[in-house]
Amino acid sequence: MNFTIRLATWDADAQALRLVRQRVFIEEQKVPPPEEWDGRDDAALQLLAEDEGGRPVACARLWQRPDGWTQVGRMAVLADWRGKGVGAALMRRALETATERGWRRLRLDAQTHALGFYARFGFAVEGPVFEDAGIPHRLMKRIVEAGEHAG
Repeated sequence: MNFTIRLATWDADAQALRLVRQRVFIEEQKVPPPEEWDGRDDAALQLLAEDEGGRPVACARLWQRPDGWTQVGRMAVLADWRGKGVGAALMRRALETATERGWRRLRLDAQTHALGFYARFGFAVEGPVFEDAGIPHRLMKRIVEAGEHAG
């Protein structure tokens, strides 16, 4: 299964980004829509994975927090595409994109079942388990050192 990952914008790609997040977060994980659509999408940097036909299969976003950290989030892969390397490729692209922009302090709120996935990319757990939209999460952080390859 071939796919590509590209930078996207909310203005141009909201329909595709919404489709992936609607299916994964709202339908599968039962996240309430007001919590999913948090108003940060316009200002965020969006990544979109598409199949050979240009259909959306996965997404992620990065946004600059007021505390100086870059938040990696809304990472979602459609069920049929899981286990095929899309999530890993999307995470590598997110790290490369952040590094290219000089965003060295990265954080994410990982669902507890995905801690091992993010740890493979150098993220370390900080703090206790907390619930977000009824799903257990842990804060994870990563500092990208100058000259380090992000992926």
